[in-house]
Amino acid sequence: VQLVESGGGLVQTGGSLSLSCAASGLTFSVYAAAWFRQAPGKEREFVGGISRGGANTYYADPVKGRFTISRDNGKNAVYLQMSSLKPEDTAVYYCGLDRMSLGTAHFSGDYWGQGTQVTVSS
Repeated sequence: VQLVESGGGLVQTGGSLSLSCAASGLTFSVYAAAWFRQAPGKEREFVGGISRGGANTYYADPVKGRFTISRDNGKNAVYLQMSSLKPEDTAVYYCGLDRMSLGTAHFSGDYWGQGTQVTVSS
């Protein structure tokens, strides 16, 4: 099983970035997916999640209205579109898959990617 994130980088405050996570080696559609992030010196935190079929999405309060999570089960991929970025969004972003979760913050994660750095400059 492999999860590979891409799309991170450096962006100015107010800018946008789109992250992708490509999964292989499993039946992607039976897993809820989520994005978490970890800033230096802080614990990993839930950013947003999506149900197996993509009908339901969930977001942490700090990113509501700015971030959008989506998935394409035909491509075994999950995405995170981020807009109106703030310096406090700076972190390593991880995608995860969880067969038992609904995609909410109650997400243990059966599999995780290696992470992609997002840096928002002020």
